[in-house]
Amino acid sequence: MREKILAIIEKNSKLTTKDIAAILGEPEESVRAEVEAMENEHIICGYHTLINWDKTDDERVDALIEVKVTPQRGMGFDSIAERIYQYDEVDAVYLMSGAFDFTVLIKGKTMKEVANFVSLKLSPMDSVLSTATHFVLKKYKDHGTIIERPRKDERMKVSP
Repeated sequence: MREKILAIIEKNSKLTTKDIAAILGEPEESVRAEVEAMENEHIICGYHTLINWDKTDDERVDALIEVKVTPQRGMGFDSIAERIYQYDEVDAVYLMSGAFDFTVLIKGKTMKEVANFVSLKLSPMDSVLSTATHFVLKKYKDHGTIIERPRKDERMKVSP
């Protein structure tokens, strides 16, 4: 039942335990107990709302930063990741395989704010060897949800 509950709330965390129970054909109390257990075990880590900030007046800049580091003896990458994710600007930190070690997702109000974070906070860390910053220009799909659907061409067809 756990995997089914997780699949349902991953797509729509707004559903109540009553809704989930109805979908699964299970007693509501069983679903509630299972959700609480998964929260306590930190399988369910939080509930978030996906917002299309481009449709608001709030100016925001999202950036993905590739970070190469030297892992610390006895600590590996975990202690470096912990130092990075403590900053409020950091939305996510992922350990990666390939040409760099971490992908760090940053949210800022301006490109300059993101650049200042990289140059004043991230790059000076002892373990950081290099960074490469990529600014998100437009989101089409996020967390499995289509954000921006293609517009239909509403121009009139002109025949010669």
